[in-house]
Amino acid sequence: MFLENTVNHIEQKGWIEVITGSMFSGKTEELIRRLKRAKIAKQKVEIFKPAIDTRYDVEKVVSHDSNEIHSTPVPAAANIPLLADNVDVVGIDEAQFFDSEIVEVCNQLANRGIRVIVAGLDMDFKGKPFGPMPYLMATAEYVTKVHAICSKTGNLAHYSHRTDVSEELVLLGEINEYEPLSRAAYFKAMQDEVEIKSEKIVE
Repeated sequence: MFLENTVNHIEQKGWIEVITGSMFSGKTEELIRRLKRAKIAKQKVEIFKPAIDTRYDVEKVVSHDSNEIHSTPVPAAANIPLLADNVDVVGIDEAQFFDSEIVEVCNQLANRGIRVIVAGLDMDFKGKPFGPMPYLMATAEYVTKVHAICSKTGNLAHYSHRTDVSEELVLLGEINEYEPLSRAAYFKAMQDEVEIKSEKIVE
């Protein structure tokens, strides 16, 4: 359970919050909500995202339903501490695209007394833990897992099924390249793809 009012003025340390789930589950929307609340509370906020993510905007963090907040694109996790000076809250979107150093960066910021809010995919399109996300979830004080709605069954979805034929691990895309699926629907989709590949080999 996540509680926002957890500041201990004696200890004066920060903490890490991770928001994770599949594509179209509302991760970025929740990240933006928390960051805007911090701004309303007159806290100094800095937001970062990987420079490779230019789907909606080069500089803004934008959710699928067009909610947005200004951010600073960075090429590597090591850039974040250099730019996060004299802040109360740091937001990081699409954390799965950062190098493994993002884990150490987030912990360093939290140890400096900064509240760190991270959003990212927990699994890649193959259903495997994605990049540094498992390590961020393990070291975070708070983890919120959000779910999309399965496009096949209407049940809760936590898999990001790639409908594009590309096998590249990093493929920036939207509804034309990915669909959220439940466990049962994802497992069936994987079986169907194996059968199709087998038929092509036979031909």
